[in-house]
Amino acid sequence: MGLEAQVEGILFYKAEPLCVSVLAEICEVSLMDTEDALTALAVHLQTRGIVLVREGETVQLMTAQGLAHTLEKIRKEELKRDIGKAGAETLAIIAYRTAVTRAEIDYIRGVNSTFIIRNLLIRGLIERIPNPTDQRSFAYRPSLALYAHLGITKKEELPQYAEMIEEIRKHHTEEAVVAPEEPARV
Repeated sequence: MGLEAQVEGILFYKAEPLCVSVLAEICEVSLMDTEDALTALAVHLQTRGIVLVREGETVQLMTAQGLAHTLEKIRKEELKRDIGKAGAETLAIIAYRTAVTRAEIDYIRGVNSTFIIRNLLIRGLIERIPNPTDQRSFAYRPSLALYAHLGITKKEELPQYAEMIEEIRKHHTEEAVVAPEEPARV
């Protein structure tokens, strides 16, 4: 598979802005080769429903401007629907964990959460922030609109907040315990 196709697939899968240097690292190619692939991809997408958007050293796939009206109709339909079990589960993870990455959410849920997160963002229930531990990626936190919707003024008012935080802390402590090394085989 060519580099242009790899870059396109990675950007589609991530569904969030990525640094060009991170793309080069993932693809195990030079920065110049990555730039060339991005240029070619941008040209190929000019007549498509998806465009390559660049802001400094960050790139992302986005829908083309000509689809704005159609996508707005779809968004309004999505907002009429219930968030469902997957949405509630993802929302709970974000509400109790606060700054949590999509990868962490995926790990906890055991499935890809990209579209659920997008739905929660569209509804204004969560917001995307720079990842406090890695500025090359994003994290998600509950929005003030979520607190207002739940009728609370701070996260500590969430149901069983203290107990949930303790469980999360225990889980992280258990994950941090390193298993003893396996003896070398002779």
